[in-house]
Amino acid sequence: MKRIFHFRASSSQLGPLEERLLEALWLRGTATVRELVDAGCDDLAYTTVMTTLDRLFKKNLLSREVEGRAFRYTPQFSREELHREVAGEAFRQFLDASPATSLPLSYLVEILTERDTQLLDDLRQLVETKRRELRAANGASKAQHKDKE
Repeated sequence: MKRIFHFRASSSQLGPLEERLLEALWLRGTATVRELVDAGCDDLAYTTVMTTLDRLFKKNLLSREVEGRAFRYTPQFSREELHREVAGEAFRQFLDASPATSLPLSYLVEILTERDTQLLDDLRQLVETKRRELRAANGASKAQHKDKE
C-alpha cells in the first residue's frame, strides 16, 4: 500500500506497520491484539502489535473498549472516509501554499489535463452540482429567514 495516509490528529505519516494493522482491522471490523497475531500477524511480536494499535488509538484512528484484560480495537473511520480526509487535508495544504488561490487552481487544471482530460469534465460536473446545492441551501435559508420575520 502506498504511504498516503496523513491525519489531522497526527502530523506524521503512518508507518508500514500501522498501515498493515489498520488494513487488518478494516478487513475484520474489530479485533484484539491476540486475534490479530493469531490471524495473520504471527510474524510480529504481541507487544509490537499492542504498541502499534495503541499509537493508532492515540492518533484517533481507532477506538477501543476493555474486553477482559485486553482491548478490542475498532477503526474509527472506513478506508474511504480516511482517504477522503487525507485528500481533503492535501487540498487544504495545496490551496494554502500560495497567497493567490488562482495559482494552485491553475496547477490543478494542468495536472488533471496531464492525467486525463475526462477529469476536467468530471471536475466541471462536480462544480456545477455543488453550485446547485449551494443555491438551493441559500434559497432555503432565505425562505426560513422570511418566515421568522
